[in-house]
Amino acid sequence: MGSQGGWGQSKEFLDLVKSIGEARSKAEEDRIVLQEIETLKRRINEPDVPRRKMKEYIIRLVYVEMLGHDASFGYIHAVKMTHDDSLLLKRTGYLAVTLFLNEDHDLIILIVNTIQKDLRSDNYLVVCAALAAVCKLINEETIPAVLPQVVELLGHPKETVRKKAIMALHRFHQRAPTTMSHLISNFRKRLCDNDPGVMGATLCPLFDLITEDANSYKDLVMSFVSILKQVAERRLSKAYDYHQMPAPFIQIKLLKILGLLGSGDKQASGAMYNVLEDIFKKSEPSSNIGNAVLYECICCVSSICQNDKLLKTAAEVTSKFLKSESHNLKYMGIDALGRLLKRNPEIAEEHQLAVIDCLEDPDDTLKRKTFELLHKMTKSSNVEVIVDRMIDYMISISDNHYKTDIASRCVELAEQYAPSNHWFIQIMNKVFEHAGDLVDVRVAHNFMRLIANGEDDEGAGSQLRSSAVVSYLHILAEPKLPSVFLQVICWVLGEYGITDGKFSASYITGKLCDVAEARSNDDTVRAYAIAAIMKICAFEIAAGRKVELLPECQSLIDELSASHSTDLQQIAYELQALLGLDARAVETIMPYDASCEDIEVDRSLSFLNSFVNQSLQNGARPYIPESERPGTLNISNYGAHDQLEAPSHALRFEAYELPKPSPPPIPPALLAAAPVADLVAVPESAYFSTEPHQPSEPLGGAAMSPAEHGLRLRLEGVQKKWGRPSYSSSSSSSSSSAPSVSAPSAQKPANGVANANGAAAAAGAQARDSSYDSRRNPLVEVSAEKQRLAASLFGARLQEESRRRRPHPPPGAEP
Repeated sequence: MGSQGGWGQSKEFLDLVKSIGEARSKAEEDRIVLQEIETLKRRINEPDVPRRKMKEYIIRLVYVEMLGHDASFGYIHAVKMTHDDSLLLKRTGYLAVTLFLNEDHDLIILIVNTIQKDLRSDNYLVVCAALAAVCKLINEETIPAVLPQVVELLGHPKETVRKKAIMALHRFHQRAPTTMSHLISNFRKRLCDNDPGVMGATLCPLFDLITEDANSYKDLVMSFVSILKQVAERRLSKAYDYHQMPAPFIQIKLLKILGLLGSGDKQASGAMYNVLEDIFKKSEPSSNIGNAVLYECICCVSSICQNDKLLKTAAEVTSKFLKSESHNLKYMGIDALGRLLKRNPEIAEEHQLAVIDCLEDPDDTLKRKTFELLHKMTKSSNVEVIVDRMIDYMISISDNHYKTDIASRCVELAEQYAPSNHWFIQIMNKVFEHAGDLVDVRVAHNFMRLIANGEDDEGAGSQLRSSAVVSYLHILAEPKLPSVFLQVICWVLGEYGITDGKFSASYITGKLCDVAEARSNDDTVRAYAIAAIMKICAFEIAAGRKVELLPECQSLIDELSASHSTDLQQIAYELQALLGLDARAVETIMPYDASCEDIEVDRSLSFLNSFVNQSLQNGARPYIPESERPGTLNISNYGAHDQLEAPSHALRFEAYELPKPSPPPIPPALLAAAPVADLVAVPESAYFSTEPHQPSEPLGGAAMSPAEHGLRLRLEGVQKKWGRPSYSSSSSSSSSSAPSVSAPSAQKPANGVANANGAAAAAGAQARDSSYDSRRNPLVEVSAEKQRLAASLFGARLQEESRRRRPHPPPGAEP
């Protein structure tokens, strides 16, 4: 790199890049960049800067912005450079502008005329530069200004221009679909363009359109199939080959489009079968791009109507992915297998050992993808094994986001395929214990309802609840339990803790008091605990047994009675009141095992009709609705009226009331004849009016009566100590000597005071307006553990497969 660096830049710029690359800290880098910004600010504004130098300054500004600093002071110079006649400078300006500005920037309006002129240029390179800027800078408002010229460029003799015009129209459709609705046919026409590049660019907008409405493009199925067949048969130029694959990116986009068009359409799918089979045969799996085409072909096969031959071929390719040593190919194989399962669930059984190997792979991403596959494979015969593996994995990870996802999957599978309620309770306990507060509260409520509903057999239901109580009393010995789990435990102990008679009421209430004391900062858990104690006391009273509260329970009640939480206070007072009631009242208030009974609410309060009638007969006044009371504002009508006036929530700028009219001016003769006083009456409207004082209006209100307006200090002739002087020395002397002043001279001090007050008020208002094994030997025996795991997940197919894979004994040998 010589003095110019070998690429047209000065040594100063190269030194800047080198110094930033050698910076040892972010602070040092920022210091260098800030120094560069100051240098650019000074030089870029110098007069008569050579164009070559200005080009380098613009590139240095781009470098500054790339490092995260503000270079907005040079944006206008980049805009000016787009106007240059030199192709190199114009392309540099367009590059800088597309990097500096967004579509809503104020400077965009200065570039629209330049873009319009460059779109009509005879130099196709200038046209390409303008089209590239169009895709980045033109917003919805300015699309109509350039749309006709871009549409004309679809017939340009240069294929590069036509390709960029297609890209620009695609961008217009993304930003303003309504303005492009009449131009959709242009995409269909360009699909038949002689240049493969233009045709390939057309596939992108057509993919978006087909994604929105596939039925409108069913007539293009044969065209897409024909193009894909020509590409697969290598009829395109070798310039489109990539790693010996013919136009692989065009193939991938066409396969995506065919997958959308063939979904649910048997006739369209039938037209694709042959070309898909050819791609399976001709694609080279030795390169990444070849595997990408094969994977997209599997996705297409899984989307269109089922063909058994293609499904078998897709399963064979998937098997190769799964047996690869590359984790990327294993991941792709797991994903492809999940797609094929929707068409034929038995396909997974052929790859059971590969799935288990991915499940035990140290690659965490591959393991997570395998769990997603197992979630799709779950049924009642293998739910226990899959959920157990998911919970073990959930315990081993610390990522709360993925732990939440695994917990929700475990709950979903347990609710759908649980073999028994007892197993379901055990699984839910593990989920609550290890996932903690990451579990949705609705899951906890559904779990409580399941325990309350129990089994169909009453004896089995009682046994279920009893086992839940025993397990929860054992779990309470754990040092740290999540809040949601403690809420479930308190509810179960309160409802069924003393039902079977294994545990006394004092033992259960003591445990609940321990929970409340240990979670003194969690009002929700404490509310569940005190409510559970109240239920146990109610059940004891209803059974005719005497309730003797433990000292710690009594102290807890006393503490909650003075709690800052009104909910805790209410429950504590309700418990105290409950202890003083008889058995019949308590049984009526809190019936046993009635948590799942529906509560009927009488919204009309009809049970009070007799009381109301009796009161009316005794002379009570009838109730009048608030809307019918005279002299009372109807809030609902007011809201409706206000909604009509302001249909949208927005700021209202109307004045609250009009200013009071100014009093009529006093004739100068009367003003001169009026006696001079130290205190004069000033109208209040002069202080509170929002209209500015008119300089030609005399000082109004000087002769108004004090009884009507009150007295104000006379400020004429008083010099202001802050701000500009209110009068000159000559006016001061003259005012002191004259017994009366004229209207204009008296108006000046008043205006000065008003202006000073207005400036202070404006300043205050402004301040207020400022945040997943390919070398597996088929003769090697599978370990017993994997055999058991595969048998649990996939059934008995593994044993038959193992017998088929075992070598046959030689003739005459003992079996």
